Amino acid sequence: MASHSRRPRTHSRGTAALAVALASAASVGLFGESARGEPRPTPGTVRAKVTELYRQAEEATQRYDGAEQKADAARAAVADLQDELARRTARLNSTRDTLGTIAAAQYRSGAPGPALQLALSSDPDTYLRQAGALDRLGSRQTAVLTRLAGERRDIEQTRAEAGAKLAALRSAEHRLAAYKRAVQSRLRQARALLAALTPPERAAAAGSDGDSARTRPSAADRGTGRTPLDSAPSPRAAQAVAFAYRAVGLPYVWGATGPHAYDCSGLAQAAWRAAGVSLPRTTYTQITAGTRVPRSRLLPGDLVFFYTGVSHVGIYVGGGRMIHAPHPGAPVRVAPVSEMPFAGATRPA
Repeated sequence: MASHSRRPRTHSRGTAALAVALASAASVGLFGESARGEPRPTPGTVRAKVTELYRQAEEATQRYDGAEQKADAARAAVADLQDELARRTARLNSTRDTLGTIAAAQYRSGAPGPALQLALSSDPDTYLRQAGALDRLGSRQTAVLTRLAGERRDIEQTRAEAGAKLAALRSAEHRLAAYKRAVQSRLRQARALLAALTPPERAAAAGSDGDSARTRPSAADRGTGRTPLDSAPSPRAAQAVAFAYRAVGLPYVWGATGPHAYDCSGLAQAAWRAAGVSLPRTTYTQITAGTRVPRSRLLPGDLVFFYTGVSHVGIYVGGGRMIHAPHPGAPVRVAPVSEMPFAGATRPA
């Protein structure tokens, strides 16, 4: 799955205790009252329910990542518009000062009308020179007034733009909160299901998450001898795959983009960024970034997507395998592409 500076807080001891209590309650609600003598769920049943909960959490995570990206953009736009508003307000104040200076000069030169001033003047030449200066002063005043009106319009437009961006920011933040609650709810339910099992049953329900062979790349995978990297379609694709191998074993954290933890789209974005290619943030936008390729023609570095909602992504590494960040509790690992419903693939440029 696929934020930036914000990260979910780790649970305290008190929260952990609450999670255990929730686990017990959830096991009753999901599997029926054990006091009624109903059979306990099998690890396979739990595994299916947990897998679905993780899928739902991942879909909500992708929505969260998209909303966070929009919130970041709106936040930056609001800050820029506020700066621009301050600059335009300063220009407006400067223009007003200029206009005040002109008005003061006109006031100080206030006298009878021009014709009478000329008739009474003992020095017509001096008066005519002064009259020319006053005419020029009037033209300057007109220009300043025109500039003042334009600056006022600019300020009103900037205020309107800032208001719209601020509204977009608040909307994105509301969506962020909703998606975060959805992710946390699904993860709590998954933990409750697993907590209701015995340790051996929990290990069985975890399935491939406990298969260490899938989390440790071989020496050949890492780049010794002939490797799948030899068939990468470009040096950049090979770099992206090499980055993904180095990330194997790092924890999954929803919304994380590295360098110490990732969600699925965060890992795909970081791997290709290391190769000099900028990818969008979410799975449903990453699938459009590049050339679509059929499953039969996958090459190392291709992004492989899963589920009908395109809510999960992995990085193909050859041999029918990929590297991906599965879900909380399962670190970045090498796994078969076939372990999830395939939705499509793309090859970044």
